[in-house]
Amino acid sequence: QGEKLWDAVKISAYVFSTGLLMFTALVNAVSWFLQNISLGNFWQTAWLEFYNYMEGDEWTIFLFGAALVPALAFWGFNGILLVADITGKPTFITRYRIQLGKNDPVDTKKLLKAIYTALGNQFFVSFPMLVPMFYIMQSWGNTFSEELPTFQWFLVELSIFTVVEEILFYYTHRLVHHPVLYKYIHKKHHEWTAPIGVVSIYAHPIEHIVSNTLPVMTGPMIMGSHIVSISAWFSIALVTTSISHCGYHLPFLPSPEFHDFHHLKFNQCYGVLGVLDFLHGTDRVFRQTKAFERHKVLLGFTPLSESIPEPPKKAE
Repeated sequence: QGEKLWDAVKISAYVFSTGLLMFTALVNAVSWFLQNISLGNFWQTAWLEFYNYMEGDEWTIFLFGAALVPALAFWGFNGILLVADITGKPTFITRYRIQLGKNDPVDTKKLLKAIYTALGNQFFVSFPMLVPMFYIMQSWGNTFSEELPTFQWFLVELSIFTVVEEILFYYTHRLVHHPVLYKYIHKKHHEWTAPIGVVSIYAHPIEHIVSNTLPVMTGPMIMGSHIVSISAWFSIALVTTSISHCGYHLPFLPSPEFHDFHHLKFNQCYGVLGVLDFLHGTDRVFRQTKAFERHKVLLGFTPLSESIPEPPKKAE
């Protein structure tokens, strides 16, 4: 146990120190860039024009930023993926399918059920949850400020949001895998052993509240974030979870191998970043697979399923 804990400490230190170095370099580079081309003034001016156009109506601004923009990001991204899922075209995208032969093409009835459920969760679960969130954010007093947060501060917030989401998602996700809850709640999400993007919010309403929505909402509520930061974070969270579920390991995008393996095996890879899975040993089987070798950003155009193929099955 002591050796396992020490290994977890080392990998956590590696992840966070690497992240800190990348964060520092990014902040310095972007700050220089913004200062030299005055993009900061551009966004501040654009925000003030939008704020005045809405006549400072905080509820309308909140709905626009926390509901409409993230929803457009989610369905815009998934709309592109759905074309490939339904038609199998363009073929250059389908070459990057993780579970070869699955959803080729996707079952139409099953897909429609997933879309209806996803829309229901957005309209009847996520959007109503924005009402109490609005009053919490309003009480902070700076959520609807006419002055935008600095880009450096947004990056700090983004780091905190990510850590909060990882902790809450990992433990609530493991909770709904408990046999008592799995049968009645989480089993719905796992109807898709080979997921597609829209399945990211295909879930029982209770799961959508506890495991999908609250982990994403909590960070901004703790930080009292500006509505622009909330809008950006919600959009990023929805697109990244769609990537995790999309079933394609596409070039230059985050690797979906980790969560795809969870849908395939059920009892592995519960988190988002993977640090808590390493600490709790819930990625042990995953680390012994070819999927783990493929779990990286693809920087070329040769599918990893081709460059790192599964070993041939043994003849019976």
